[in-house]
Amino acid sequence: MAAELHVELVAADRNVWSGEATLVVARTTSGDIGVMPGHQPLLGVLESGPVTIRTSDGNTVVVAVHGGFISFADNKLSLLAEIAELADEIDVQRAERALERAKAEADAAAERRADVRLRAVTGH
Repeated sequence: MAAELHVELVAADRNVWSGEATLVVARTTSGDIGVMPGHQPLLGVLESGPVTIRTSDGNTVVVAVHGGFISFADNKLSLLAEIAELADEIDVQRAERALERAKAEADAAAERRADVRLRAVTGH
């Protein structure tokens, strides 16, 4: 069995994803970070961006995360997000409309949220 770490991804309103993983990639204020089993303990601030979780069974879970914190110790990774949406929960057409509306209104924060949602779904 490959080395694993336990992951808990929690948003302010719900538990989003929990399980075993071999790799988690997230964006922090210091840049992108990849966490694998045995990583040094860390505590950081999450930037808005996709979080990619490579599960122990070989699947990939992608989550659009909008701010929060990341913590790792004793092979347990906690992602505490202000807002988090699983890629398969995101309505692409709605996110595209929100992006266009945000651009038209010059709302940078709304534009960033819509862009993160679309990147989580498309992988770009």
